[in-house]
Amino acid sequence: MDIKKKGTKTIIRIHPGELYVSRSDVVITTILGSCVSACMYDPVNKIIGMNHFLLSNKRYAKHIPVCQSEAGRYGIHAMELLINNMLQQGARRKNLHAKAFGGGSILQQSRGSDNFFCVGDVNSKFILEFFKLENIKLQASDLGGNAGRLVHFHSDKYSVYSKKINNTINRDLARREKQFWQKRINKQEQENTEVELWD
Repeated sequence: MDIKKKGTKTIIRIHPGELYVSRSDVVITTILGSCVSACMYDPVNKIIGMNHFLLSNKRYAKHIPVCQSEAGRYGIHAMELLINNMLQQGARRKNLHAKAFGGGSILQQSRGSDNFFCVGDVNSKFILEFFKLENIKLQASDLGGNAGRLVHFHSDKYSVYSKKINNTINRDLARREKQFWQKRINKQEQENTEVELWD
């Protein structure tokens, strides 16, 4: 997480796996490729929060709801962390609204060629499923496509500025996301092969 001042505003830049919640006048920003960000706010109590996460699995079956999959558990955890942090700051669940961004197909995984989703598609599908299941109002979204996005979430009017990024940045973003994604895969596989001994 990087924090800097620009005039009277505080700019918070979050990275994959991070989140930020505030009741102050801030702009939360991030760069998304296959990852998704939920920009959430409680307009009554004036609290905003944003996360940046990537579901990690090698294949995603189209016929299984993502929220019920192994990879979906990580997304649910990321969303629960964001919502719980907002509630701790004084937000009320009944007041929560959301906007969702990201899920670009920048990682070279199969897309629509068989019965499986690519990484960007499944992240987009997850975030839409999650808000529907949790009955949280999704006010706007910019998901999917083939490009990454630069996203700025402003606390004053709960507005989000989303801009597609160029191919050079996309390639660098894809490289960094692959490293992050592979770390998550390796961690999951290690957790799945650990043996617990009982006396």
